[in-house]
Amino acid sequence: MLSKLKLLFSYLAGYKRQVTAAVIEKDGKILIAKRQLGRTLGGKWEFPGGKIEPGETPEECLKRELKEEFDIEAEIGSLLAVSKFRYCFVPIELLAYRVKHTSGDFKLNDHEEMRWVRSSELSLYDFLSADRSIVEMLLKKP
Repeated sequence: MLSKLKLLFSYLAGYKRQVTAAVIEKDGKILIAKRQLGRTLGGKWEFPGGKIEPGETPEECLKRELKEEFDIEAEIGSLLAVSKFRYCFVPIELLAYRVKHTSGDFKLNDHEEMRWVRSSELSLYDFLSADRSIVEMLLKKP
């Protein structure tokens, strides 16, 4: 209980949680993943990624998360977008990177489902709030 109160006060004092997202494109399509039902925000779609751990760079985080979530190796490219959002009291800063899949077959270790979709189809999916600005950016891309 005390640790939850400390965390709440740190958020109220301006602490933000940084998370990463991978925009992986292949054959004109983008990888999206559906969060597992029964978990926080289950059933929502997202760009894969996760929380940056202490001492970890965003690029290291994405490599680790993609290995854990899909058992793949990836090359992390340029920063595409930064999305700021608040879930309850928690301010989130989502860093989205262009990512290239380099090896490994995709396995669903942490998601309900994954799909390769055209950018024009992204608006058909119910994305997490923080991911929506990335969707909007990709929809504007020629």
